Amino acid sequence: MQRSTIKTWFLIHKWTSIVCTAFLLMLCVTGLPLIFHHEIDELTEDAPQFGLPGVGSSSEAPGLRPLDEMLAKALAARPGEVPVFMAFDNDQPSMTITTAPRPDSPAEDMTIQLFDRSTGAKTGAVDESGVMHFILQLHTDMFLGLPGMLFLGLMGLFFVIAIVSGVVLYAPFMRKLDFGTVRTARSRRVKWLDYHNLLGIVALAWMTVVGATGVINALATPIFQYWQRTELADMTQTYAGKGAVPPARYGSIDKAMAAARAEIPGNNPQFIAFPGGAFSSKHHYAVFFQGDTPLTERLLTSALIDAETGAFTDARPMPWYVKALALSQPLHFGDYGGLPLKILWAILTLFTIIVLGSGLYLWLGKRRAGTDALVREVESGGRIVPAE
Repeated sequence: MQRSTIKTWFLIHKWTSIVCTAFLLMLCVTGLPLIFHHEIDELTEDAPQFGLPGVGSSSEAPGLRPLDEMLAKALAARPGEVPVFMAFDNDQPSMTITTAPRPDSPAEDMTIQLFDRSTGAKTGAVDESGVMHFILQLHTDMFLGLPGMLFLGLMGLFFVIAIVSGVVLYAPFMRKLDFGTVRTARSRRVKWLDYHNLLGIVALAWMTVVGATGVINALATPIFQYWQRTELADMTQTYAGKGAVPPARYGSIDKAMAAARAEIPGNNPQFIAFPGGAFSSKHHYAVFFQGDTPLTERLLTSALIDAETGAFTDARPMPWYVKALALSQPLHFGDYGGLPLKILWAILTLFTIIVLGSGLYLWLGKRRAGTDALVREVESGGRIVPAE
């Protein structure tokens, strides 16, 4: 590799790393507890007792209360609000109903209530003031909403570029050294450089996957907005020009669910989006079904039911870009392989923190060395080391 090429890649690696390091450190620190959020919730919250344990709220098992009854309870608890979402649990009769002042209200104005569908009793509400919620918001958008999400997505993109440029530099740098070499007899900077390179190359695949899925997750809102403008608009083109269905004229949820199940048999409904929100049209209940296998349970198929008449309109699998988003979310947190995979994710996150911290330390030291000296270090295969 020519010196000019090495210098170009070195500057790319340097500046993309500098720009994103502080934010990546924040994401790693906040991401650690989020990996174990289910386990933390179980330890810090009392486990609810259900009337029919082991029966999913999305099933049609005898003893489960009608969806219309559950919706009436949720609206009675929030006078003046309208329904936005109804979500189901496939393992327990627990379900959530989200209400808001308007169908298109922002997330901070929404209220999420928890119910036991087997008894009809309200079991609580989602706590949005706890520590875990604070950590999640900081990790997701830094309390800045969509601009914060997009900014962190940009930092994730810089991180991926830094990884790629680091790999490009790693090959010439290590060509005269054995893989995994840590030169403990050399200076402190050299030792940290070797630790930085070793941990970075060991966690290379993981960091690339987590960085790339983080970028995709940050684009969730634009992705669904594009789906609504294209795919959803095509599914509801016969309703173009018609006014929105007001909440007072919403028809039976149970009837809508029956119509959706008839068109998509064998799959479990995951949630219902009510008219006027980002996941539905102004005229339809959108019932989202998940696959019936571990591989397909994250891949959704949407069925649109006329909210006023209960008539079936259309059903389609989500397009590839929404599928990519759906698959990236559990992959980002290791939330698809049980506790052992989560522990591995946590260890690799710690590796990444060390890589980022050592990179920052090396950058502060490199400022005394000069770019040309560092390029010669890479060019020589790690034999010519700039003085500290």
